[in-house]
Amino acid sequence: MGREKTYQEEEFPTPLLQLWYNFKQTPVVMIGFGCYLFLIILAIFAPIITPYSSIENHLDHLLLPPSWHENGDVSFLLGTDNLGRDMLSRLMHGASLTFGLSFIVVLISLAIGVIIGSISALTKGVKSSFLNHFLDVILSIPSLLLAIVIVAILGPGLSNTLWAIVMVLIPQFIHITRNAVKEEFSKDYVLASRLDGASSIRILHYSIFPNIIEKLISQATLAQSAAILDIATLGFLGLGAQIPMSEWGAMLANGIEYFYIAPWTVYLPGLAILFAVVATNLVGEGMRHALKQRKES
Repeated sequence: MGREKTYQEEEFPTPLLQLWYNFKQTPVVMIGFGCYLFLIILAIFAPIITPYSSIENHLDHLLLPPSWHENGDVSFLLGTDNLGRDMLSRLMHGASLTFGLSFIVVLISLAIGVIIGSISALTKGVKSSFLNHFLDVILSIPSLLLAIVIVAILGPGLSNTLWAIVMVLIPQFIHITRNAVKEEFSKDYVLASRLDGASSIRILHYSIFPNIIEKLISQATLAQSAAILDIATLGFLGLGAQIPMSEWGAMLANGIEYFYIAPWTVYLPGLAILFAVVATNLVGEGMRHALKQRKES
């Protein structure tokens, strides 16, 4: 016969699980989260599911309007551009270049920024003061302007654009990691770990990082929306992705001269950029709101 439980054991959710409970309470945020997941899936599987190649020319269907137009063709759901390339296929491929690469850029910047920020939080004196003032100077410069300067030095191209955005985003993650780690080091539970003889690296790994990961994720989502805009803007200016790549900013620039006769070549990539930025910002704002609720509870 099984023994009955005399005392009910109360279970407390982990910080990440509690963050998820607070995050999913807002319907608008969950819609944005669904759109964000859709973009991730599209960025991964776009080369497989697109109906045509992004650079395939259909010379018999130049500047074909979308299928709902009276002159449209259902074979090209969103129409074609000036070279007869399928707009739907190019937009889907563009999700991998604009949204997918922004995700990778943020992950690289996050990893480097967290490592440097954690090390700088453990330093004191002249080194710490110099790094703090240097970060203040870097963060005072608009990210897009700094990215344009770096690309102008490295040269145009998508790979140089990505490295430029990585270098622009790293100071943001260093700053937020450094401040968060310093704030956590001043709390009592860290002092208790120090009294037990734990080293600073061990405290960072087992005590501090689990408590600041939500802040880092929130900052990462906001940094990604900036990365999407930077990639698209540099592509639009001709400093990023080059023709015939189907990056959304480059598509926007390519369709500008045909705006009056083929407006879909402009507003479709523009709407794609807007959709990605809004979805990412909704996820970021939802994270910030959930963090605020967790602190107040």
